[in-house]
Amino acid sequence: MEIRGEMLIGRASVYGQSGTLRAIDPASGEKLEPAFGCGGASEVERACRLAREAATAFRASSGETRARLLEAIAAGLQAQGGALQERAARETGLSPARLIMERGRAAGQLRQFALAARQGLDAGPRLEPGQPGRLPPKPDLRARHIAIGPVAVFGASNFPLAFSVAGGDTAAALAAGCPVVVKAHPAHPGVSELTGRIIQQAVAECGLPEGVFSLLIGDGNDIGLKLAAHPAIEAVAFTGSRAGGLALLRAAAQRPKPIPVFAEMGSINPVLLLPHALADRAEDIAAGWVDAVALNAGQFCTRPSLLLALKGESLTRLQRSAALKAASKPAETMLTPGMHSNYHQALQRLRSLPGVAELATGLPSPGPHAAQLTLFETDGATFLAAPELAEEVFGPCGLIVACRDLAELFEIVASLDGQLTATLQLDEADLPLARELLPLLEARAGRILANSFPNWVEVSPAMVHGGPFPACTDSRSTSVGIGAMTRFLRPVCYQNMPAPLLPPALQDA
Repeated sequence: MEIRGEMLIGRASVYGQSGTLRAIDPASGEKLEPAFGCGGASEVERACRLAREAATAFRASSGETRARLLEAIAAGLQAQGGALQERAARETGLSPARLIMERGRAAGQLRQFALAARQGLDAGPRLEPGQPGRLPPKPDLRARHIAIGPVAVFGASNFPLAFSVAGGDTAAALAAGCPVVVKAHPAHPGVSELTGRIIQQAVAECGLPEGVFSLLIGDGNDIGLKLAAHPAIEAVAFTGSRAGGLALLRAAAQRPKPIPVFAEMGSINPVLLLPHALADRAEDIAAGWVDAVALNAGQFCTRPSLLLALKGESLTRLQRSAALKAASKPAETMLTPGMHSNYHQALQRLRSLPGVAELATGLPSPGPHAAQLTLFETDGATFLAAPELAEEVFGPCGLIVACRDLAELFEIVASLDGQLTATLQLDEADLPLARELLPLLEARAGRILANSFPNWVEVSPAMVHGGPFPACTDSRSTSVGIGAMTRFLRPVCYQNMPAPLLPPALQDA
């Protein structure tokens, strides 16, 4: 497949006329060819109109039809893997090994949603026969879930395959029977176009309406806000910064007909070191934590950047081990020049805060957009007095907080905003303390781990990738796993409906 710098609106390829956009190789700073034509209001209108026209037929399509579509997209990702990986590496600076793994994840989750569609997990039929002899008479009630309609999906910067054009949000929406209009992330338009052409071809091969999928490309916020505000769009799915997610939330709320925005906006993912585990495994925990903070230049929304522990000799051992481990960590290229600049600005803010000390840094790099691992330390009183210490720094940055006592540890946990994850490092002797902490963590995190680190998110029915605000705009949902389909479904009840009018899934036969 050739990259032409085009958007995909239904079955058409369109070169936008609202300016141009070029991807940048973050490892070298080189601007990549071709120049992409940016879309504007007319392209948003055309894509959304086609999606609205396709919505009724696609909602009525069988689970088998949707399963075949998802499997065709997965097969296309595998078949075009070399070209996708090569372009993704140029546009993101991510390693080939990481991108091979991510392509497998993207294809795997598409196949999981295909299985869910085929098995009818989206329908959820409930049949309650009437009881005319009861006083008062009970009506015949039958309910199922149906697709809500066209969904706007915003590609993420840090996962160009698994959370982007053919990522989990798109897979969940298509499995539920919702047309999708994707706004490509401006950092990787080339891999977005390649992926979009795979989906466009799969839609055609499955004989589905062309409006089931469109891909828009644009720089800046204007095209995304226009997409979220369009009356044909029934929901928004977003993975990215808090500023971006909240801007979309405001745009959706200000519409004459407000719609839900499912925005995953990251978190600091606290790790709690309980006393016995810290005493027994300080060095091992330090090594694992430094690896988790530094992984892929710290560009994971699940990076465990905050470490909480009681001050004392055991914590001193951990700090010493973490500093030694960090000193050998090479710098890694960040996804975009802008992210690299934001990371260094955040480090400068941390360095300027009273009571915050720099514990260690990793190895430098001559690359123009490589980020050094940087670890800081502070005490509990400083952390509680400085709200900015509880804000996410996107990049390889970690903070160790030495708590005066258990009361201060509990106070810090209670002060935290909503998180995607929280981790307990514990031994058997720590179980009573962990039991006390668990209700606090349940109120603040979508996933709670023991004796591991949260970077990797398993794609499975039991996974929850979400959490209370501001980690997400809707804590009742997940953006990973089969449960992600429920975001794009709504229940409909049929009361005393004549049998010939009932949907097949609700008929007695």
